[in-house]
Amino acid sequence: MAADLANNLAFKELQKYDPEAIEDARAFRDEVTLYIRPAHLIRACEFLRDEPGLKFSFLADVTALDLYPQEPRFEVVYHLLSIETAERLRLNIRVSGQNPRANTAVPVWPSANAFEREVFDLFGIVFEGHPFLQRLLLPEDWEGHPLRKDYPTEGYR
Repeated sequence: MAADLANNLAFKELQKYDPEAIEDARAFRDEVTLYIRPAHLIRACEFLRDEPGLKFSFLADVTALDLYPQEPRFEVVYHLLSIETAERLRLNIRVSGQNPRANTAVPVWPSANAFEREVFDLFGIVFEGHPFLQRLLLPEDWEGHPLRKDYPTEGYR
């Protein structure tokens, strides 16, 4: 782990709180990314939101990456902000390309609702426990998920 990472309070505190949660961690240009095991996501999010001194109370964005043909194929990316400390943190979870599923972060940050719907719509990742998981940008009868790398550039015909 890089020296920047060793001094990152969120990384150190989460590692103490749940040593199994962090799968990998990276620091690059003063940006920290923690790769969280999917089964530990909600517990880690609650800790990062509630822990005094961290207080990552603002979910700025949820998006995804398609790493096709690599497996696990997808990464779901959560961009967090601590308004109290002005710190930013990125949480990534790796999701299989076969039946891609992740737990919803809506109970932790209600603003995840629309972000997760967008990821579902464009990448086809299902968020378990989401209160209203329906397409957000495309019509309900749209075939496929256009931000997947294997989606035809001309669309399905």
